[in-house]
Amino acid sequence: MKFSTLCVILSVAFIVSCSKNEDTPSTTSATITALSCGTATFSATSTSGTAYTGTATIPYTGGNGIAYSAGSAIASTGVTGLTATLQAGTLASGAGNLAYSITGTPASDGTAAFAISFGGVSCSLALTVAKTSTGTTDCSTATTTVAKVVCAVEAFKATLSATQLSTVQLTLTKANAIKWSNLPGGVSIRNGIEFSTLNATQLAAAKAIIRAASGTTANEGYDEFSQINAADDVLGTKAGSGYSSGKYIIAFLGTPSVTGTWMLQFGGHHYAQNITYNAGAVVSATPSHQGIEPKTWTSGTTTYAPMAVEHDAMAAMLASLSAAQLSIAKLSTTFSDVALGPNKDGQFPATKLGLAVSTLSDAQKLLVLAAMKPWTQDVDDATGTALLKIYETELSGTYIAYSGNATLTNNADYVRIDGPGVWVEFVCQSGVVYQNEIHYHSVYRDHTRDYNGL
Repeated sequence: MKFSTLCVILSVAFIVSCSKNEDTPSTTSATITALSCGTATFSATSTSGTAYTGTATIPYTGGNGIAYSAGSAIASTGVTGLTATLQAGTLASGAGNLAYSITGTPASDGTAAFAISFGGVSCSLALTVAKTSTGTTDCSTATTTVAKVVCAVEAFKATLSATQLSTVQLTLTKANAIKWSNLPGGVSIRNGIEFSTLNATQLAAAKAIIRAASGTTANEGYDEFSQINAADDVLGTKAGSGYSSGKYIIAFLGTPSVTGTWMLQFGGHHYAQNITYNAGAVVSATPSHQGIEPKTWTSGTTTYAPMAVEHDAMAAMLASLSAAQLSIAKLSTTFSDVALGPNKDGQFPATKLGLAVSTLSDAQKLLVLAAMKPWTQDVDDATGTALLKIYETELSGTYIAYSGNATLTNNADYVRIDGPGVWVEFVCQSGVVYQNEIHYHSVYRDHTRDYNGL
């Protein structure tokens, strides 16, 4: 028996051409009768020049119930830089879905096409890649970082409906400021508007704000934000819809301007950033929370480990200590999480514990600064440099402490830096989804600058 099928489907987001011409399939091979790339869905939107991790779900019919293995990476054409890889599974006896992991960094905006072939059927899967900025707004001409952020905010707001704008623009109050979390849950536990509700243009505009407000160092700032955001799609692939890069939010508390006081909030599961601006300057970059699960993963040919720098810097600081110094620095308390996470505002210990940095050698003091640095690099470069300089002048009043193992490799291994201003915690926890691995939580606060003193 022979089958011959030809189909062409055109839409705004997808272009698909399908063909099939095959003999009666073997009963030992996975086969289908039709594959509908034109109705495929993607777990996340893609933006030019931004690292992407997502899943394409492609419906099929006529499955014969046979198991199949993972496929080889398929390189994108049109917009290059991405690969699509079939995830292993078992066909339904009839209709079902194939899942393809898509990873990489798109080289431009436009359409990234993938030549999909499975079970004797071929089709072209198309992912729309948005521009990094919206409309004709060019914020690169703004003369200051805050001006660039405000310019990007105005460009984003111009894409929103009145209803969306009322969701993202809120009053600057302490009650709103402290409404952030490191847990999954989207806007049910946060302010703002969810990425999942934005179209491609709106999402690109929202991310342009975050990029303008964040540091440019590799694996820190915007790069770290993008990777932690993408990690939720990795979790979603393994654990289900409770995790998704689309559950991240952005919000403005107060009216964004280069003269007034207002706060930018963005984040989601394992990421929270609270940046306060006043009179055209950043006056607070805290609280800031980052975590990661899995702590490392590979997509295509790229391996991601967005918090490896933080871990290694803290471990290097502790590794420089002598046995006597480690004894002084070690805490008797066991920590299952950071002590000053969400809803722990202003609850700094009354007495600093651990080892006084003033007693360290010059080389060890440099390692303490290096351990703080990754967290200060998450905000824009100029602000991060200025904050680290302040913390350097306060080293004589700063203490370091740890609990568990100084190598920071096991559950409940914990370390912190506590100064007159700076407060940084890093802890290892048993995995929630990847239960045979540890994952990281961290928080960066400032004794006097959190929420600009709200």
